[in-house]
Amino acid sequence: METITTHQRPIWLNPSGNIVQVIDQRLLPHQYAVLSLETVDDVIAAIRDMVVRGAPLIGVTAAYGVYLAVLNSRKQSCPDSYLDAECQRLISARPTAVNLSWAVKQVRRRVGEAAAYDDRVKAAMDEAERITQAEVENCRQIGLHGLSIIQEIAGKKPGQTVNILTHCNAGWLACVEYGTATAPIYAAASRGMDIHVWVDETRPLNQGARLTAWELGQGGVRHTVITDNAGGHLMQHGLVDMVIVGSDRATRTGDIANKIGTYLKALAAKDNHVPFYVALPSSTFDWELSDGVAGIPIEEREPDEVRYVQGASDNAIVRVLVPPAKSPAANFAFDVTPARLITGLITENGVCRADETDICRLFPEKFREKP
Repeated sequence: METITTHQRPIWLNPSGNIVQVIDQRLLPHQYAVLSLETVDDVIAAIRDMVVRGAPLIGVTAAYGVYLAVLNSRKQSCPDSYLDAECQRLISARPTAVNLSWAVKQVRRRVGEAAAYDDRVKAAMDEAERITQAEVENCRQIGLHGLSIIQEIAGKKPGQTVNILTHCNAGWLACVEYGTATAPIYAAASRGMDIHVWVDETRPLNQGARLTAWELGQGGVRHTVITDNAGGHLMQHGLVDMVIVGSDRATRTGDIANKIGTYLKALAAKDNHVPFYVALPSSTFDWELSDGVAGIPIEEREPDEVRYVQGASDNAIVRVLVPPAKSPAANFAFDVTPARLITGLITENGVCRADETDICRLFPEKFREKP
């Protein structure tokens, strides 16, 4: 397949400026393909079918979706009603990642400040690009703040490898650049630190085994793919120094939703006194929500994602049925990790405890708007 590096982005505008292009993450790591998105329908399909995935990237893609809606609004008899309807369709594409609705509302608000069609197009493009660059900078800052945690751990075991466990893919493929959970890892590796990453396979779609392992390999970071259920064993035997995961939605009180299986890793980490960190930008917080278990919507996806596995065979991507053909399957895409199990949150503004008071310390402006 074509070799790409961490300098590649998973989303960009084509030279004409009227088509959004994305890496088709369903095919990685065995095939590299680019899809062109020209309409809101294309964007919704890309988000729903996980051509693009990861909370920050979903938000960025949705922002460009509003831009495409504005481009296509010229022929509409009532452009505002059309845009409102298209924005609502975008927001409904996937339920858990709050970045999606946040980004759509940001771009729609900017477009509403302009009157002429050309001004609206420019406003939408400018805001989508601003959101993209902001997420890139957020991830860079997350990397720097998380680096200090890794350095502290390394200082307690001089001359030894720092072993980090992660779940799902919260790398640059999910976040435009750097990633959230991987940003501190890349920052540490770039400074010559001895880092090794345990990569959960992350069933059912294997984003860890397919995407995180591929990213780390591209970046020259030592890593080992493990089964999802191996983490507790490794922690019991002192082979994990810290856990870093990403998040698709976080409450103002520090509960987080992440890929299914994250909660179990947090429980194992707590029982084995392994620090458990969540790396996330401020765009992933749901500032109106206090109780994650009760309030965060958990997406249930197509059962065939559980029933089939995908891989490469003779240079072709194939799907293989695993359980009996008539066995039903349930596919919960996320779970919620309560704040009490989280050592700290790594954000662009710094590291804080997973509680409302300390989150407020980093983001006081969000709490002045408390509902």
